[in-house]
This record gives sequence, C-alpha cells and structure tokens, in this order.
Amino acid sequence: MENSSQNILFLSGEITGEIEYSHESHGCNFYTFKLKTKRLSGTYDIINVLVRDKLLDESALRPGDYVCTKSELRSFNKKTDAGNKLVVSAFAKEIEKSNTEVYENTLQLTGTICKDPVYRKTPLGREICDIMLAINRKYGRSDYLPLIVWGRNARIAESFSTGDTVTVIGRVQSREYIKIIDGEEVVKTTYEVSVSSIEEAVFEN
Repeated sequence: MENSSQNILFLSGEITGEIEYSHESHGCNFYTFKLKTKRLSGTYDIINVLVRDKLLDESALRPGDYVCTKSELRSFNKKTDAGNKLVVSAFAKEIEKSNTEVYENTLQLTGTICKDPVYRKTPLGREICDIMLAINRKYGRSDYLPLIVWGRNARIAESFSTGDTVTVIGRVQSREYIKIIDGEEVVKTTYEVSVSSIEEAVFEN
C-alpha cells in the first residue's frame, strides 16, 4: 500500500486580519491568513490557513469574509532563535465564500504514531493522553501533528504504541500559554488536534 494516510479538514469561519504573502514554491505563490472558527461552547479558535494565489484570485477574498474550505492539516519545523518550532496550518485545497455566518471544524486523520503516547492526569483528575501522529503525503514528505485525547478516549489512546496506525476524528484548536523569555511573561499560541474518537485503522484488502 503506497499511502495509507488520510488527512481531510473541513474548516469554515471568518477571515480575520490581513491576507499576507507567505512564500513561493514550484512557480506558485502562497498566501496566509487567520480564520476564526467557533466551538459549540462559544469559544473561538484562530487557525492559520495557507492558500495558493489561484484560489485567492478566483474567490476574491478579503478580511471579514466568511469562507468554507476543504483542507489538509500541515506542519513544518520553523527555525527560530529559541530553536525549532512546529508550525501547524490548514492547507486549503478548495475554498469558497459564504453569504452567511458559518463555522465548521471537522478533521479526520489516518496516520502512524511516531512516539509512544504519554498518558497523565490533570490536578483535578481529568485524564489526558498526548500523541504525535505522522501523516504521509506525496514525494516522501510527512506532516507531524500533535494530538490531545481526553477522558475515556485517553485510556484507549494509551494502549497504542509507536508504529501503530490509527484513525482519529476531531478538530483543530488554538491554545494560548505563557512562556518566560528573558525574565518576562510572553503569551504564545500553540495548535493541536483535539480528538473526539480514536481507533485502530482498518484497511480493505
């Protein structure tokens, strides 16, 4: 089997902030913007979206527009003065404007666990399991995505090992945290997949 990975993200929300040039690759220009999407709880997540110039031109997107996308969740290591930083973003394969306020954040992944899961409990006794999942894509590249699994699913996740292939359903979330830099508190944002279900991947013969 050449590629047993799956990476499908349906992401909808409001473009917030400016649409900025990102980089050029294989003759295509790429742009990035932040998309604000809402959870059922009413909390907002701000997700980085990467899009080709052709899709931008076809959709004539502007800040404040509501859009629906079919994307893949991508990652790359960005070198900084403090070391490598894992950058997670949605790579839009399809994008269109919406005439109404719309929010969606649904993700399905099938990939290989590349580190043994780390199970723990919060001070209040809530169960959590952290997983790093590798998702293969074309040309020998892979995306490494951090997953966070809660409650009963955390106990299921703990039973897996490095090398196991799993399918997860969840959403992308942004989370702020405080980091001390040169003695000062700095607010940082990290991105992860909040998992609602996890199971061993099953492939048809």
